[in-house]
Amino acid sequence: MLALVRDAGSDAFNGSLYVFRAKRADRIKIVWWDGSGVCMYAKRLEKSKFCWPRIGPHRVQLNHAQLLALVDGLDWKRVRPVAVKRPQSVG
Repeated sequence: MLALVRDAGSDAFNGSLYVFRAKRADRIKIVWWDGSGVCMYAKRLEKSKFCWPRIGPHRVQLNHAQLLALVDGLDWKRVRPVAVKRPQSVG
């Protein structure tokens, strides 16, 4: 689960990723707890800006594909999950 958060009131140890954006929207930092310590990923875009949701009091949750689009500097709001049907039988 990815949470774009404006406040730090959530449980930081539940496996969520926390994404923070610079004011100019050309840099992001992603912070998460991996079970043994806090990890941080940082990225700066040279010629574009990160697509960001409107600032509000709510948390935004992204799926894996949306996270990859965000990190690549793409419009993650255009990424839609594909419905996968549960298999009827295995083997």
